[in-house]
Amino acid sequence: MKIEENSFYHIFNRGNNKGLIFFEERNYAYFLNRISTYLLPHASVICYCLMPNHFHLVVKVHHKEGFEKGIKNLFISYAKSINTAYKRVGYLFQGRYKAKQIDSEAYLLRSVVYIHQNPKAAQMVSHLEEYPHSSYRYFLKEEVSIVEKESVLAWFGGLDGFVQSHL
Repeated sequence: MKIEENSFYHIFNRGNNKGLIFFEERNYAYFLNRISTYLLPHASVICYCLMPNHFHLVVKVHHKEGFEKGIKNLFISYAKSINTAYKRVGYLFQGRYKAKQIDSEAYLLRSVVYIHQNPKAAQMVSHLEEYPHSSYRYFLKEEVSIVEKESVLAWFGGLDGFVQSHL
């Protein structure tokens, strides 16, 4: 996939053989830390959802070369730390990450909703705000997060529109 600057992308991948990529709570926080370290200097995070065996991100790329190097380092760093911590060998992720370019505002909004609805679709929670490893709950609170909260809420016409679109 060719990455273009000032474009939005849905980034996703899953565990090798559909296996886990997050084994305990601290893994989710560490993955978000790696995103902050390697991606935020080169991209904005629009939303995310980290599921036990896969993840989804929507990002807006600002610097192509930095983003491509950063995302590679994100996955290498995370996989090495997981393999070391859990005495694993081999690939953690099922191949290279996927990146689908988001080419319209409608597709962007649908992507945000789709990503946030993953835990509910998987019947892991009854209400989206119950899932702790998704950016959805940060849009509802005054907490600091890695997501571009104000921009996203504006696209949905504010917090009420954001919440209604996720029902």
